[in-house]
Amino acid sequence: MLFGLAMEQEDTHIAARLCVTAPLSANLAVPLDPDQVHYLRSVLRLAPGGQLALFNGQDGEWLATIETLGKHAGTARLERQTRAQPVETELWLLFAPITRARIDLIAEKATELGVTRLMPVMTRRTNVARVNTDRLRATAREAAEQTERLSVPVVDEPQRLDQALAAFPADRILLLCDESGTAPPIAAVLSQAPVALALLIGPEGGFAPDELDGLRKLPFVTPIGLGPRILRADTAAISALAIVQALIGDWNGERPR
Repeated sequence: MLFGLAMEQEDTHIAARLCVTAPLSANLAVPLDPDQVHYLRSVLRLAPGGQLALFNGQDGEWLATIETLGKHAGTARLERQTRAQPVETELWLLFAPITRARIDLIAEKATELGVTRLMPVMTRRTNVARVNTDRLRATAREAAEQTERLSVPVVDEPQRLDQALAAFPADRILLLCDESGTAPPIAAVLSQAPVALALLIGPEGGFAPDELDGLRKLPFVTPIGLGPRILRADTAAISALAIVQALIGDWNGERPR
């Protein structure tokens, strides 16, 4: 597994970015977990004295120096904050689980595209019986580390679609990616969409007709179209998220340095 992003800039000497769970503030010694220690020792060949960037999703990004690095445990001493924690707009993705490689791709790319909550939902035509949420969380964490994101999406345990809809907040719009060809284009819908959004992607084979009918009747659901072609589930998720971020999301800002 990858747990960081090697930095090539000679002026920083930052070997990796790691997500940790400990609070971050000046001069604290932060524990490193066994997987992180293995990555630093065996993959990057680092030793005490090497520098890292650490983040935890709450306290921004911090420059740290490796203090100890044993076989199974290590610590890094925090020096200074290099980036403040940004305020993120909540963007949820509800998706029907698909095969292993492609569900991992959804978790990875959704993290890169700024999703704050990943919600696997079991639909009538979902062919996957079990979802390894621990692996999805690890994939999301690695994607955040590699892309200079300072937070990791929440990954929910799988639930039935009807359960997710029953608990869905009324003040958030759920954009239903409708493969029937009858929904208005996503760009037209987003021109009038509020900030609080979620996207719903169906399973391989699409939603059952009665599921689509039931979804369209919910007051917080807005159907959207993704063009003239039927997209695979992972393609639909990535495409819809990219359009949201480009038109009304955080692609309108600059990447912090």
